[in-house]
Amino acid sequence: MGLFGIFSQKKETNDVKEYLTKGAVILDVRTLEEWDEAHGKQAKHIVLTTVPLRLEEIRSWDKPIIAVCRSGARSSQATQFLVSNGLDAINGGPWQNVDQYVVE
Repeated sequence: MGLFGIFSQKKETNDVKEYLTKGAVILDVRTLEEWDEAHGKQAKHIVLTTVPLRLEEIRSWDKPIIAVCRSGARSSQATQFLVSNGLDAINGGPWQNVDQYVVE
């Protein structure tokens, strides 16, 4: 990881912490099988392919969103979709990276 990668990772961590303090909903977009293996304590599960079909449900949460998945690729797609539909969302990357900051 180069120098810029270190700065990017720190910014993403700060964004996640900031969003959690704002009461963000953690949206896990992995498959059901992945979710059943393990998932975050407070995450909501909506498979990536069904996010567009459940947009109004997600909008009804009326909270910022941190999208997560296994590696960050699917959560990036979900984030782009949500932002393009007017929602306040960030890509949290792998679910474990976000879950470590969740206070029970």
